[in-house]
Amino acid sequence: MKEIADKVGGLDVHRDTVVACTRVREPDGMVTLSKETFNTTRKGLEDLARFLVDAGVSTVVMEATGVYWKPVYYALEGLFPQLWLCNAQHVKNVPGRKTDLSDAEWLADVAAHGMVRPSFVPPPEIRELRELTRYRKTQVDARAREIQRLEKVLQDAGIKLTSVASAVWSASSREIIEALIAGERDPAVLAQMAKSRMRAKIPQLEEALYGHFGAHHAFVAKQTIDHIDYLDSAIGALTQEICERLVPFESAVALVSSIPGISATTAQVIIAETGGDMSRFPTAEHLCAWAGLAPASYESAGKRKPAGTRHGSTSLRRAMIEAARAAARTKGTYASAQYARIARRRGPNKAAVAVANSMLNVVWHLLTNGELYQDLGADYFESHNDPTVQVKRLTKRIEALGFDVTVTERVA
Repeated sequence: MKEIADKVGGLDVHRDTVVACTRVREPDGMVTLSKETFNTTRKGLEDLARFLVDAGVSTVVMEATGVYWKPVYYALEGLFPQLWLCNAQHVKNVPGRKTDLSDAEWLADVAAHGMVRPSFVPPPEIRELRELTRYRKTQVDARAREIQRLEKVLQDAGIKLTSVASAVWSASSREIIEALIAGERDPAVLAQMAKSRMRAKIPQLEEALYGHFGAHHAFVAKQTIDHIDYLDSAIGALTQEICERLVPFESAVALVSSIPGISATTAQVIIAETGGDMSRFPTAEHLCAWAGLAPASYESAGKRKPAGTRHGSTSLRRAMIEAARAAARTKGTYASAQYARIARRRGPNKAAVAVANSMLNVVWHLLTNGELYQDLGADYFESHNDPTVQVKRLTKRIEALGFDVTVTERVA
């Protein structure tokens, strides 16, 4: 197999150590291998960089192992013409011959022969932004779990608040729960705390609020509410920091937010995960595949078998599927029509993935062309199948080939 690099370094990264192997092809055609193990402390990484520089390598390859690759990658960033981070599944060694030293040698060998491709690693400012958006998502998830915990406490106490209220966490619900914590037990008094449209349900509230809310329920509910308030504060602080860092990307956020179903928060996640630079993805299909929203391919003996979607960026995939479900609830949009058509045949989950794929495809085009989104409308599929529209479209294609076309309606 033809070699594409003469001087390559392979790194087998672990938590405490990193094994390095340099593979250098000499002018006489001989290949020289040199292996050494380093600590992942600052001094150890400095020694690693010196070892690779002294060997004269131009390409350094490592596999993505959890978060342990990050300190090694950051320490070597900018020191070599090519620093590759590779998918661990793409560089598996031969079974039965696995050691740390052989893994490092194997990485150098596959890179020297062009048998692996580097993964996308965004620049430092995008990595920092990505860290913030991902942490904000964990805080949002934790907040949702605390609200669910509050609902369980109320159910355990026989308080059927959510049987009347639309949500366990609203202005009316919070005031009622805080009154329960303070010691109020009279359902009539509690029901009078309802606000706005909930006041029309006061009789039902009185019946729902008759339970056995005890001291231990009050203690757990108080701790839960305090935790929710803390998470609200943390999410607000993270959002403020993210918005400040996204000032250079305001135009990109505005373009992405013009798509129905994509909120400003989701647009921030998209920019943080992709970097906003679509030149890294040759086509929209490449971006969808990288996000794990494109179908995988599995063919054997001439038969194609279902393989689901490809593995990709879990954070971006989750954000796009949430956006797709939001777009499916919009009125009179292309996304809602597409979701409805697919959901009838394939189910809601496959429909959400398909819509997410279409929306991310649109994101690529908007960020590439710098244009706002123009919706095709909910009647797109019906008009697309209209015979009159099909005739016009076919006529234009024939005329584009240099022929004159005359269309005459057939008389039955």
